[in-house]
Amino acid sequence: MRIIPAIDIIGGKCVRLSQGEYESKKVYHENPLDVAKMFEDSGIKYLHLVDLDGAKAKHVVNLKVLQDIVSKTNLIVDFGGGIKSDADIEAVFENGAAQVTVGSLAVSNPEKMEQWLAEYGSQKIILGADAKDGKVAISGWQTISSQSLTEFISGYASKSVEYVICTDISKDGMLQGSSVDLYRQLRSEFPTLRFVVSGGVTSILELSVLEEIGMDGAIIGKAIYEGKISLNELKAFIK
Repeated sequence: MRIIPAIDIIGGKCVRLSQGEYESKKVYHENPLDVAKMFEDSGIKYLHLVDLDGAKAKHVVNLKVLQDIVSKTNLIVDFGGGIKSDADIEAVFENGAAQVTVGSLAVSNPEKMEQWLAEYGSQKIILGADAKDGKVAISGWQTISSQSLTEFISGYASKSVEYVICTDISKDGMLQGSSVDLYRQLRSEFPTLRFVVSGGVTSILELSVLEEIGMDGAIIGKAIYEGKISLNELKAFIK
């Protein structure tokens, strides 16, 4: 299971939100590159980088942060937030992202999502499946769509999607644990997909459970920044 720390960006700074609410913003570090280097020094190989400004603006904003991290570390970065156009996705890949996470556009413009899957391949395009009360959320989680999470994933499972980052928004940033039952259900329903857990991961024991039920990765954010999970503890999971 991949261990994937998260860096969320607002105004060029490393922040965390609670349940996706921008008003709950807490700044943890002024310089995201310093945080990325700290992760790399601990043996971390992967990074989930989220452009929260971009998600809200509906176009990519924080390319410089991506460029700095990719050029000055060896981290394998997946980037999400505000990727809505061919120019956005081209810029993100040109600035060094190994993968991109596409959520809102996958709901609003499935034809474009299918085009990108065909053009870039399923290894490079991650389906962002973010849900609240079983419904898919879009636009930086500011809007809840009418589409159910399982219907959404099922639709793309038949269109060559391989990677899915699934976030239960009600758990995100709350430090109360992730939706293990939901992930167990998704693993059973979609055995061939590669699921990455996001939202609420709080303890090392929980990571062991997620690995046992067959999750392919776990994104960890606030638990690291608040000291609930130490980078030293994570070394046991880093292959």
